[in-house]
Amino acid sequence: MKTYNLFKFTPLVALLLLSSCGGKGTSRDSEETSQKRKVRVEEVRFVPVDQLASFTATVEADVRNNIAPAMGGRIRNIYVDVGSSVRKGQKLVVMDETNLSQQQTQLATLKRDYERYQELYKVGGISKQQLDQLESQIQVMETLINNLIENTTLISPIDGVVSARNYDPGDVALQLPILVVENINPVKVLINVSESYFTRVTKNMPAEIKADALGDEVFNGKVSVIYPTIDPISHTFPVEIKVGNPNQLLRPGMFARVTLNFGTEDHPVVSDMAVLKQTGTDDRYVFVEKDGKAVYTKVELGVRINDKYEIVSGLKEGDRVIVEGSAGLIDGAEVEVESVR
Repeated sequence: MKTYNLFKFTPLVALLLLSSCGGKGTSRDSEETSQKRKVRVEEVRFVPVDQLASFTATVEADVRNNIAPAMGGRIRNIYVDVGSSVRKGQKLVVMDETNLSQQQTQLATLKRDYERYQELYKVGGISKQQLDQLESQIQVMETLINNLIENTTLISPIDGVVSARNYDPGDVALQLPILVVENINPVKVLINVSESYFTRVTKNMPAEIKADALGDEVFNGKVSVIYPTIDPISHTFPVEIKVGNPNQLLRPGMFARVTLNFGTEDHPVVSDMAVLKQTGTDDRYVFVEKDGKAVYTKVELGVRINDKYEIVSGLKEGDRVIVEGSAGLIDGAEVEVESVR
């Protein structure tokens, strides 16, 4: 039987063991180094930022008038149609004049009677009270006829454009107005502003308006009305803005975007590459490099300025924000800074 001497192999085994131990230590060090994510950071600096707030609204006519008689009646003539430009005082509609003619005939009779009563009063044929009563009847009748004239010949109370026509000659006007006339120079937009701006919105404050239908064309307006109460549910308050519209490009019903400028404040700005969105929420965050580690930091965004975001809260001056290499990072991960902007 052949036997082997273990001690003959001892030097070789020892050498292999030492080699194995040394190699393992070197591999661990290399692995730890390779696990550090290489990143680029940007130091946070405060810069002046325009405090812009954007709102959506619908363009409305400055004044809107429904043209209709005080009481329903038959329409004799309509002199304008939808789209017609009209002037203040222009005759638009004539209603049936039968009732007006009857009242005018009665008034003429009363006036003739009044002349006879005056002669009788002079010779003592009637009392002063009878004369005064007839005079009062004439005044009442004149008031009634003036009202009938206003409701028989309908005129435009404003300069504007006819935006609706609901009847034709011969129809009997009942519930709907015969015509709708709107003044579209200027126009107005009504926006709902957050209560946080309540003390900062002032009358005649400038505003910029864009309409989606008109591309990038900017219209200048001014705050004309600030409503004095705040909605307890939405915590907003209405603000009305008048907008000059000499070329009548803005039309009632257009979707508009309104921008108000609340001045300038110093805020940090960071590259948009640094800002990440929390999955499943609207929360935004960045990673700040601190002592070789990535620190999760929730931020509140302001306006976007080219390729940067204004940061309203969450960062302070001098923070080192990771702008490259942040994808897939977790809070506390070790990082290696390659460069600083």
